[in-house]
Amino acid sequence: QKEEVDDTSEENMEGALIARDKVGVQDFVLLDSHTSEAAFLSNLRKRYQENLIYTYIGTLLVSVNPYKELDIYTVTQMQLYRGVNFFELPPHLYAIADNAYRVMCNEYNNHFILISGESGAGKTEASKKILQYYAVTCPTTEQLQIVRDRLLLSNPVLEAFGNAKTLRNDNSSRFGKYMDIQFDFKGAPVGGHILSYLIEKSRVVHQNHGERNFHIFYQLLEGGEKELLCWLGLERNPQKYTYLMQGRCAKVFSINDKNDWKIVRKAFSIIDFTEKDIEHLFGVVASVLHLGNIQFEEDSNGHAIIRDGTQIKWISKLLGSHLSILQEALTHRKIEARSEEVLSPLNVDLAFYARDAVAKAIYGRTFTWLVNKINSSLANKDSTRKTVIGLLDIYGFEVLDTNSFEQFCINYCNEKLQQLLIEMTLKAEQEEYELEGIEWEPIPYFNNKIICDLVEQKHKGIISILDEECLRPGEATDLSFLEKLEEKVGDHAHFVTRKLADQRTRKSIDWVDFRLLHYAGEVTYCAVGFLEKNNDLLYRNLKEVLCNSKNGIIRDCFLLSELDNRRRPETVATQFKNSLTSLIEILMSKEPSYIRCIKPNENKEPGKFDDFLIRHQVKYLGLMEHLRVRRAGFAYRRKYELFLQRYKCLCPATWPNWHGPAAEGVERLIKHIGYKPEEYKLGRTKIFIRFPKTLFATEDAFEYRKNLLISRLQAKYKGFLGQRAYQKKRKAAIKLEACWRGALARREAKKRTWAVQTIRKFLTGFIHRKKPLCPENREFVRLAQYNYLMKLRDHLPKNVLDKSWLKPPSILEETSELLQKICMRNLVRKYCRGVTAERKAQLQQKVVTSAVFRGKKEGYTQSINQPFLDTRLKVSDINPKVLQLIQGENIKYVTPVIKYDRNGFKARERLLVLTQSSACVVEMAKLKQKIDYATLKGISTSNLSDGIVVIHVPEDNKQKGDVILQCEHLFETVTKLCMLSNKQSLVKVVQG
Repeated sequence: QKEEVDDTSEENMEGALIARDKVGVQDFVLLDSHTSEAAFLSNLRKRYQENLIYTYIGTLLVSVNPYKELDIYTVTQMQLYRGVNFFELPPHLYAIADNAYRVMCNEYNNHFILISGESGAGKTEASKKILQYYAVTCPTTEQLQIVRDRLLLSNPVLEAFGNAKTLRNDNSSRFGKYMDIQFDFKGAPVGGHILSYLIEKSRVVHQNHGERNFHIFYQLLEGGEKELLCWLGLERNPQKYTYLMQGRCAKVFSINDKNDWKIVRKAFSIIDFTEKDIEHLFGVVASVLHLGNIQFEEDSNGHAIIRDGTQIKWISKLLGSHLSILQEALTHRKIEARSEEVLSPLNVDLAFYARDAVAKAIYGRTFTWLVNKINSSLANKDSTRKTVIGLLDIYGFEVLDTNSFEQFCINYCNEKLQQLLIEMTLKAEQEEYELEGIEWEPIPYFNNKIICDLVEQKHKGIISILDEECLRPGEATDLSFLEKLEEKVGDHAHFVTRKLADQRTRKSIDWVDFRLLHYAGEVTYCAVGFLEKNNDLLYRNLKEVLCNSKNGIIRDCFLLSELDNRRRPETVATQFKNSLTSLIEILMSKEPSYIRCIKPNENKEPGKFDDFLIRHQVKYLGLMEHLRVRRAGFAYRRKYELFLQRYKCLCPATWPNWHGPAAEGVERLIKHIGYKPEEYKLGRTKIFIRFPKTLFATEDAFEYRKNLLISRLQAKYKGFLGQRAYQKKRKAAIKLEACWRGALARREAKKRTWAVQTIRKFLTGFIHRKKPLCPENREFVRLAQYNYLMKLRDHLPKNVLDKSWLKPPSILEETSELLQKICMRNLVRKYCRGVTAERKAQLQQKVVTSAVFRGKKEGYTQSINQPFLDTRLKVSDINPKVLQLIQGENIKYVTPVIKYDRNGFKARERLLVLTQSSACVVEMAKLKQKIDYATLKGISTSNLSDGIVVIHVPEDNKQKGDVILQCEHLFETVTKLCMLSNKQSLVKVVQG
C-alpha cells in the first residue's frame, strides 16, 4: 500500500520535474541553487510566463498577480482540491484554504491566513477567492446558505465604501480588514466577524492626480435610479462635485460602476439592511458630495459666509438638521470661555477646514456603522464552541511620490506584520529545532523590531512624539514636530532628515520631510498635515448638529453622550497602534498559513515581469530567508505521543497499545513503515519529517488501514449481533418447552415453603432475642437492627449542642454508642470547618488567655464574650517621629496605657506599642522605653479586677527597670504580649 501511495505522489511530482526547464519547479524547495536569488527569480519568471502564478515554499504560497482572468477558479477546480493532500496537486490558493480547513476540523483549533504584499499585488482578490472556496466546498443547509451568502456579499459592500482607485491599483483597499469565518463542529460556516482598521478618511476630501474617491460615490451616480438621484439632489455627472474631480479620472476602463452598483444593491437586501437603513445610508453619501460643493466667501469683516444656499438645503434635508443651525455651525466656532460659550466667526480657510472635517467625520463613522451592521447580520447566536479561520486583507506597503500620514500608518502596519512573520516562522523555526536538539545551520535574518520600536516605543517613538506635539499647549506645527523628531530620534540608524543627512542624501530630502529605513526600503514622508490628520478634530458646535440629526445612521454614530465627555479623544495614530496591537494578539493565538502576493510590474500589464521590482519584493517579503529555513529544516513535526496515537495502527508492535516510552514506539513504527534515514530526524520530544510526500504516504496508509479496521469491526459486530439474537431465541424456546409445565406448581410450592420457613425463623428469633447473636435469632436481630437504623436516620442530632439520641434495643447499645460518637465527631468537624480564619485567630488568642488567667483573676469570665481587636489605635495615630525611632518595625498592636513611676507612683498617659520584636512605651513624639522580647524576664498581674500589669526587665544600664502599667483591656494586652514574645510561661498572676 505504501509503495502504491508513494508512486501516486511521485508521479505528480515527477510530471512537474520533467518540464522544469520550461515551467520551473512548483516548490522552491526543489531548486538546486536554493540560496541563489537569481535562480529564485528565474523559476518565478518561467512559471509566470506559462500562466502558473502560484508556487510553494514548503507550505507558504507565493502568488504573482497575472493582471488578467485565468480559468483556474471554477467550481470544478474547487472540488478537485477539496480534501486532497497538500502536495498532490499543483500549487493553488485553494490548497492553502483546504489545508487550513482540514487541520482546523481534525485538530479543532483556530487558524488564520495572512495575505501580504504591496498595494496592487492581488491580496483582496486572494481573500475573495478563499471565501468563495469555503462557500462552495463546506457542508451546508438552507439556513447556512443565508450565512454563506452574507459572508460572500459583505465583500462588495465593504469594497464599495472602503476601496478606491489609486495610481498602483484600481481596487486598492483603503482600510484594513480582518474577517473571522466561524465553523461549527461539522465544519459548516455558521457566522463571521469583521474588524476594520484606519479607513483613509482624507481621501473623501482630497485625491492625488490619477486617483479616485471611494467607489460608492461613482457607483451611486452611475447606477443609481433616476428617482433616487432626484430625492438625493444629485446629478449623474461626477465632474460637478468637488470631492470627485480632483483626481481627474472619474471614468476608469477597468471598473464597471453600473454593474458594481447592482451587486451592492443586491448585497444590501441579502445582508438584512432595511429600506430605512439604505435610505439613510445614501443620504449620508449624498450629503458628503453636497458638502464638497459648499463654497465660502469673505464678507466685509473678513468672515466666511455662504451666499449660495442650494447645497446646504440638501444637506439639511438629508441629515435631518435645522438649516440655520447647520449654516451657523459651518461658519462659526463655539468657544468655551469660563462659564459661558461664545460663537466666534470663522475665516474662509477655517470654514473650508470645518467643512472637510465634517465630511471626513461622517464618512468615517458611517463606515464603522456599516461594518457593525454587517457583523450583526453575520453573528451566530448559538453558544456552542466554534472554530475560526481568519482572513487578513490589509493595506500593502506603499511608497508614493508624496507620502503622508496615511502611508506612515500603512507602512507601520506592514512593519508589524513582517515582525509577526519573523516571530512565527523564521525565529520560531530556528528556536524549535535548537530546542529539540536537531542539528542544522542557523539562518541569519534581519529582525525589524528596531524599526517597530522607532515608531511605537512609549515616550520615545514617533507616535508618542507626534501625540505629544498634538496635545501640548501652545502653537504646535508640523515643523515643530519635525524638530522634536530630530531632537529625540535623530541618532537612530533608521531615521534621517535633511538636517541630519550627509551631503549626498540631503539633495533628495525636503526641509519638511523625514525618511525612515523600513524593512522594505527607504520611504520619505512629508510631515505637512501630520498633526492635523492625527488630531482629526471636529468643532464642538458641528458635533452638536450631528448629534441632533434625524438621520438614523448619523444619530447612531454621533451620540449625545459625546457632548458631555470633556476628555480629549485618543489621537488617530494611538487608536491605530492599539488596534494593531490587538490584531497581532489575535493572530498570535491562531495557527498561521501564509500567502505572499507579488506585483510583477507597475503598469498592471499582463505578462510583463519586472526583475528589479520583483527582486525588491522578494527581499522585503523575506522569501529567501523562508526558503533557506525550509530547505535546511523539516516540513512536518509532531510530538511523539500525538504521532504514535494517530499512526500506531500501521505497525503490529504498536497496535492496539504501546506500553513503553512514546519515542521508542515511534522509532519502532517508522522502521516498520520503511522511512529512510534522510526522510526524518528524532528530536527530544518530537519526530521531524523532512519531505511532505513522506507524511502524505503515511497519512494515506493510515486512511487505508483505518477503512480496513472499520470494515473488520463492522463485520465482526454484525456477526456478533446475529449470533446473540439467535442464541437468545433458541434458549428462550428451550426454556419455555422444558419449564412451563411444572413452573406454576413449583412456584406455588416454593412460595408456601418459603412462607412457613420465614414465619418459623422469626418466631424462633423472637424467643431467643435476648441471647447473644446466634443462628436462631440472627434474622430477627438483623430486622431489629435495620428498623432501628432507619428510625435513627430520621432522628439524628442537628448540631453539637443537641444531646438527644434514639434509645436502641439492648442488643444494639454498643453499636448505638459508637454511632453517637461518630455522629458527634462529624458535627464537630462540620462546625470546625465553618470557622473563619478571623474567628480561628480570635479563638487561639482566647485559648492563650484561658491558659494564663482562667480561675486566677477576677473579671476573666466576663471577658470571654468580648472579642479581642487587632489594635486599639491605628498606626496613623502614632507620631511620625516615633515611627522613625522604631525604624520601620512591623507594628502589631497599639493601646493607650497609664504608666506609674516607680518612685512616687505618679500616673502618666502613654502608648504601649507592640512590634514583631519589642514592646515600646511611647509619649507623644518620644520613645520612653523599648523592651526587646528576648530580654523580657516576666509579666505580673494581680488576681483582683484591677488593670495593673508589671513588665519585668533585667536590671542593667540599658533598661530603666520594671514597667508598671494600667490598661483598660488587660486580658487582651497581656495575651498579645504573650503571643508576640512567645513567653506565655513567664506570666504570673499574684494572689492576694
